[in-house]
Amino acid sequence: MVVGEPQRVFYDAQFNDTFPLFKHYDVPLWVPEVGGPIDSRNEAHTMILSVFGGTSKGERTRIQVRVQAAMAAQAQYEGRWLGGRPPYGYMLADAGPHPNPAKAADGKRLHRLVPNPDTDWVVRLIYGLFLTGWGIGAIAEHLTAEGIPSPSAYDRRRNPHRSGVAWAKAAVRVILTNLRYTGHQVWNKQRKDEVLLDVRDVSLGYTTKQRWNERDKWVISDEIVHEPLIPRKVFDQVQQILAGRGRGPTQHAPRRSPRPYVLKGRFMCGVCDRRMQGNWNNDQAYYRCRFPQEYALANKIDHPRVVYVREADVLPRLDGWISTVLAPARLHNTIDALVQAQEAEHDDALADVARRKIAGCDAKLARYRAALDAGADPVTVTQWINTATAERVRAEREMQSAFRLRRLTREEIAEMVDGIADLSEVVAVADPKDKAELYEKMGLRLTYHCETRTVEARIEPDLHRMCQRLVSEGGLEPPCP
Repeated sequence: MVVGEPQRVFYDAQFNDTFPLFKHYDVPLWVPEVGGPIDSRNEAHTMILSVFGGTSKGERTRIQVRVQAAMAAQAQYEGRWLGGRPPYGYMLADAGPHPNPAKAADGKRLHRLVPNPDTDWVVRLIYGLFLTGWGIGAIAEHLTAEGIPSPSAYDRRRNPHRSGVAWAKAAVRVILTNLRYTGHQVWNKQRKDEVLLDVRDVSLGYTTKQRWNERDKWVISDEIVHEPLIPRKVFDQVQQILAGRGRGPTQHAPRRSPRPYVLKGRFMCGVCDRRMQGNWNNDQAYYRCRFPQEYALANKIDHPRVVYVREADVLPRLDGWISTVLAPARLHNTIDALVQAQEAEHDDALADVARRKIAGCDAKLARYRAALDAGADPVTVTQWINTATAERVRAEREMQSAFRLRRLTREEIAEMVDGIADLSEVVAVADPKDKAELYEKMGLRLTYHCETRTVEARIEPDLHRMCQRLVSEGGLEPPCP
């Protein structure tokens, strides 16, 4: 393995964690900046590469600080929209070319918030009802009974994971606490924290968690930058009422060790078809659906107050069913079912996306060449052309990958399923984290029908995804299937 830039391949202590693997598998590591082959017995080599890892971490931190400072200034002093989904009641409108010349040459433009005539009146109605004494639950009931589409129902493309049958009480609360409705831009309401995967084994690294910031950390524009839907006095009055009810946001301390929900994300409620939430009770895992408490009762679904199912009641029978389905005697029928269940529509969709990217790159290249002919700076235009050419090459590779997403043969599916079948023999005694990963790989979906107290289990693996292996840029994490 030859490393061109050691400060970009090893981050923090990754060299010390991974170099023993190079030695174990007898893989030479060459770093030209250090003089060639890395010798584990050379103290200078180890020290230099450790310094490079620290330099990489420091540069990453500096970049984060610079980017966050720039975005905070743009939000506070310019009131610039920095991306994301527009709040309910607004939509995005063009605000002119991007101030960065390079991005402007790529066709990127600024956006601003403007009232959405289809939904802005709903926001005003919510504030008006609340100030006349209506509670959040009563408002959600009223909007649902009147047939007013909820945010998830209005924009189904961005909310395919939600049913949209009723207004969620949380959606009403979010609207009542969103400062953007006063015309001010707000940024940094959330942050990303790096949290240890396992406090007992630091070498496993970190995972990124998104968390809410305290109100004093928010960046709010100094001036009104878009048309307000609610006057600031009205908004402040609503916040005082909410604060008086003692229902402000709460901060929960992270647990020392996460609770093992083996079937997390696998359970669906058979009444409302929503994903059931994990709930720890009496030192064991449950899964519950509280549709009436979270959504308005004035909807088309007759839902019990709480639907509960205990994990310990399901796991033994689930593992027994999986071992039966993947048993050698029945594996033949299982593979046949997977062959017939394949869908080929994804091929055309991915190819169409790649075609649009190639067409966009061709249009950019044409504009850049015209600018060059018109007397633009050759150095700058050459950089643009190189960037667009690289994007076009990546799009062509995506096009080739799309055509490779064909229907898999029975032999190929059998080869992949064999690995899962071998794992199913030991799944009953496996570690909870490993079992959860196996269930996800299988595409396991459990639907709990509370009326009959039965669980419907389906295995719907993404066969093409099972074939792929991904490695994150700049890291040496093991490839995950």
